[in-house]
Amino acid sequence: MASETLHFENARQAQQLFNNDPRNLQALEEQLEVKATARDGWIKLEGSTEAVERAKQMFLLLESSLKSGSPVRNREFTYALNVVKHEGTSVLKSLLDERIQTSTKKAAVTPKTVGQKKYVEAIRHHDVAFAIGPAGTGKTYLAMAMAVEALKEEKVSRVILTRPAVEAGEALGFLPGDLYEKIAPYLRPLHDALHDMLPGEEIQKHMERGTIEVAPLAYMRGRTLNHSFIILDEAQNSTTEQMFMFLTRLGHGSKAVVNGDITQIDLPPHKHSGLVEAHHALKNVEGVAIIEFTRRDVVRHPLVQRIISAYEEHRSRRNE
Repeated sequence: MASETLHFENARQAQQLFNNDPRNLQALEEQLEVKATARDGWIKLEGSTEAVERAKQMFLLLESSLKSGSPVRNREFTYALNVVKHEGTSVLKSLLDERIQTSTKKAAVTPKTVGQKKYVEAIRHHDVAFAIGPAGTGKTYLAMAMAVEALKEEKVSRVILTRPAVEAGEALGFLPGDLYEKIAPYLRPLHDALHDMLPGEEIQKHMERGTIEVAPLAYMRGRTLNHSFIILDEAQNSTTEQMFMFLTRLGHGSKAVVNGDITQIDLPPHKHSGLVEAHHALKNVEGVAIIEFTRRDVVRHPLVQRIISAYEEHRSRRNE
């Protein structure tokens, strides 16, 4: 049995490393088999030599992340613990080192899983990147963080966020209001993510200047998008024609990210998903990256991961 006591600047900082929630220390004991006791400015770790060392490195990495401005909430602690348990502390370090800075007024965005880090790297090194996987894997969120960072660093001159306005069986013509009022609900998730990246006044300025544009996919037709970072969200609901149209809009100095979940297609039965076709057609094309997320990459409420798993098992039994 090994024992080590980690000393921090004060009691508040020590508590912040596990969000001052005893359940996180309990999870640490269950996952890494290390008993952790926190008191005035210190955390005592007890367990096997190897387990204590892993827990120590995890706390030191979280301390470094905290000092650089990234909060440690329950979800960050859970992600870190999960990575340390399954991949090790070196992988956690590589995730925390991958910082996407969207604004000086907002905390940096970091990938939470190995799959997310591969996705960020794919976006960095390819002009077209596809992300396919279940809800809650950070497909849209990370793409938007990368887009806003690219705009801030003047690597692109504008960001365009788009998605098909065909979901949940509703036809736009039957919805009340003018065109903007009709498309607003479909674009709301993109606006929500944007507000996590930038202060409201900055978003408004970018919208007014046209350096950030949020529009339905149909508006992309006939345009050539130069020096732009374009994100197509909910791409499983694009038709094959729309997907081809979108991908051929790419101009000089531009980057496109296409996200979707092929288990959530809302198109009419006679329409084929452009994302499914692109996945097959482009998998060997140079300059195109395709990242496939699994339920292990889900970073929403832990229950979401279990729900996805249960549905996958249920559907596989039904199809047998």
